Amino acid sequence: MIEPLNETERAEALDGLPDWDFDEERDGIRRTFNFADFVEAFGFMTQVALLAEKADHHPEWFNVWNRVEILLTTHDAGGLSARDIELAQAIDALAE
Repeated sequence: MIEPLNETERAEALDGLPDWDFDEERDGIRRTFNFADFVEAFGFMTQVALLAEKADHHPEWFNVWNRVEILLTTHDAGGLSARDIELAQAIDALAE
């Protein structure tokens, strides 16, 4: 079973992810990425999809033209888990 992060673990993890915001309602983290155009945004989504599939942990996301919004939460844990933090770090590495 995957355990959700406790408040201390969550705070520490979010300190290391300054571009992500805590979503209290969903007990997850979210970030918006902006790109030059749709093709660049879609290419980024493709790269994230490959990471997510490899990690067997899939984001909730929304795309309009050059913007990609990503929400990470672990449904099996009932909230934010280490899996979300790891995927967020991998996504951030792609965006650099």
